[in-house]
Amino acid sequence: MTAQRLLTGPGPRLHDHLQRYGELPAPTATALADCLTEAGLTGRGGAGFPTGRKIASVTGRKPVVIGNGAEGEPLSSKDATLLARAPHLVLDGLSVAATAVAADSVVIYVPQRAMAAVEIALAERVAAKTDRHRITAVDAPDRFVAGEESAVVRRIEGGPASPRDRTVLTTTSGVRGRPTLLNNVETLAHIGLIARYGPAWFRSVGDGAEPGTMLVTLSGAGTRPGVAEVPTGSRLTDVLTIAGHTDLRTVRAVLLGGYHGSWIPSRAVGARLSRAGLAALGATPGAGVIHVLGSGECGLERTAEIASYLADQSARQCGPCLNGLPRLAQLLDQLAYGRVDDLLIEEIRRTIGLVDGRGSCRHPDGTARLVRTALSVFESDIAQHRHGRCAALLSNARREVQGSR
Repeated sequence: MTAQRLLTGPGPRLHDHLQRYGELPAPTATALADCLTEAGLTGRGGAGFPTGRKIASVTGRKPVVIGNGAEGEPLSSKDATLLARAPHLVLDGLSVAATAVAADSVVIYVPQRAMAAVEIALAERVAAKTDRHRITAVDAPDRFVAGEESAVVRRIEGGPASPRDRTVLTTTSGVRGRPTLLNNVETLAHIGLIARYGPAWFRSVGDGAEPGTMLVTLSGAGTRPGVAEVPTGSRLTDVLTIAGHTDLRTVRAVLLGGYHGSWIPSRAVGARLSRAGLAALGATPGAGVIHVLGSGECGLERTAEIASYLADQSARQCGPCLNGLPRLAQLLDQLAYGRVDDLLIEEIRRTIGLVDGRGSCRHPDGTARLVRTALSVFESDIAQHRHGRCAALLSNARREVQGSR
């Protein structure tokens, strides 16, 4: 829990950054890909794809390299925090990757709330002639789907930040048909450090299969909100109690990975924050979102609220988003606040099946995953709602009685 690398730098100024970390190496594409593969770095944007393999797959002329800091997930603030506190680590990784693949164009894609810090850092680097490539900042709209890979490409091409169907990998054909390397900004910050210190250094902390550190965003009931850096494979209980100052007795469930993530029950909070550690729960660390549902909150109500938001945030370009997600949100609203019976549960499951795996992007899939885990984790809530009761309200009533004694 004490290993920190990304958030312990000297601050956002380039002079201090260079004094701390020194000059930036310029490895070839093969050397960088091999180094990152040996390090075991995986993407920190949510998908967890091996970073070395992604760089090695960039083929063709005039590639484009993009740093993705869109962070449209409402429960995440790790990327904005990183860009504010250590923008040059991110830009180092972007520069190393661009040099390695001989990029023709380099872009950092960030929302307005992070743009000022990025522009100051870019101006410093231009004045110091730090980078071999000119880096352009492009603003990311404040929408949930704006950070999806194809939406990023579309926005940089000058179009709307909306996903579109993809028939080939972005590393083969992305921005205007050119090979495009797109990495999350946290991933790039790790690249900037690995390029300097090597694979063994990176592997010296964290989970053996997915080493290093990761940024997590903590929020929810009884939890001190904020961003923390923890070793991969840390126990969730340690992250909650040490970083979040959470009283585990008040935890009813935890949402991992954000609005496209998975609910896990309180009895499972001893799990480790790794793909292997969470696999049995049907969850992944995703982009590091850890959101606590308190004992006095209704999981069905919270899920209905999220589903409504996700339906509203869709691009409305395919049947699952245009029709399926609004229908699913309507059904969950009924589950949380209306009459509950077998027919309602069957219809929710049927609608999940209709949207899952059928969209133009992964937005319907992520929504389906969230709802599916809610039906499992909050099964006791469903039983209570069938009889017009709510476990959260009963829990609140018990606490009030105990408090009056």
